[in-house]
Amino acid sequence: MTDVPAPALSFDVLGDAVRLADPSALRLLLAVAAVALLGTLALVRRRAALVRAAGALADRVAPGAGLARPAARLASSALGLALLAVALARPQCGTRTELARRWGVDVAIVLDASRSMQARDVKPDRLSRAKLEIADLLDRLAGDRVAIVTFAGASFVQCPLTSDYAAAKLFLRAVGPDAIPQQGTALADALLGARDVLTTSDRGARAKVVLLVSDGEDHEGGVDEAVQALADDGIRVFALAVGGREGAPIPIVDGVGNVTGWRKDRRGETIVTRLDEAGLQAIVAKGNGKLYDVEAPGRGIPALRAELDRMEKSELEGRVTVTWEDRYAVAAFPALLLLLAALLLPEARPAPREER
Repeated sequence: MTDVPAPALSFDVLGDAVRLADPSALRLLLAVAAVALLGTLALVRRRAALVRAAGALADRVAPGAGLARPAARLASSALGLALLAVALARPQCGTRTELARRWGVDVAIVLDASRSMQARDVKPDRLSRAKLEIADLLDRLAGDRVAIVTFAGASFVQCPLTSDYAAAKLFLRAVGPDAIPQQGTALADALLGARDVLTTSDRGARAKVVLLVSDGEDHEGGVDEAVQALADDGIRVFALAVGGREGAPIPIVDGVGNVTGWRKDRRGETIVTRLDEAGLQAIVAKGNGKLYDVEAPGRGIPALRAELDRMEKSELEGRVTVTWEDRYAVAAFPALLLLLAALLLPEARPAPREER
């Protein structure tokens, strides 16, 4: 679990609104107080030990061992540390209004969740690897809007078009081998669903992209017509190939992920699924896109991100934001001066020079 930041603490100072953006840092003041208290006790004990040892002659025996300078050093250090704690709390005063604009492209990710994606010719398995690659893409996006459409025997919009990548990741985590009970490969239906998401969005971007993440297997047909419909609407179709060319059996796993057997066809033979690179290449060629591969260096998500950056960006969102002005320097600068003074101030009085 991630720590939730403490809410800002607001108050008025001489009629001006002031707030601490991170008031939890003020807990450091307790540590500063403890250090100051221990330092004070140490000074008192040292003076008491000197008095016990020398009695009334303490000032003559140790003329430079007064309390004034050590106390001044301790006070300067404690006050400096306290001001640093206040600076870490991020004091803010005054606001400015800004118009925040978000520029990007619209991306609809079409994720294959069919049984063939359970094959383990890529680690840990095709579907898990695909989800990791999509999560990596979401981490690289900045300003773009993304939607997720999943499919097997049927397709549905897993996540609507959004720029909230954290929410998109939550929807992505929910995709699993049993997310779609109806098995098959309704790829054409999924592509048309992505088309609907991109064409019906408000203030859609000029550049619209469909990213097909799949092993390329299709048993339903109609893919060419679906890709042509996307191309007619100016939507480019890219593909991320997930799977091995040598083929792999489809495992049957139990509730904890252990393989209990292999899926078989009607004749009782083990089903072997292979990456259909030729089919994916045909899709991206018709869709004016490119084919990427999770197993090929330089042809994965970073290359796709670079391609998206070269596309024409559109203003997808504009909102007025109020930003507080940071004033931590008001506390940090005197804190550094006090700590420097404590460092330079000698602890004992200089011994008087003897006259010759």
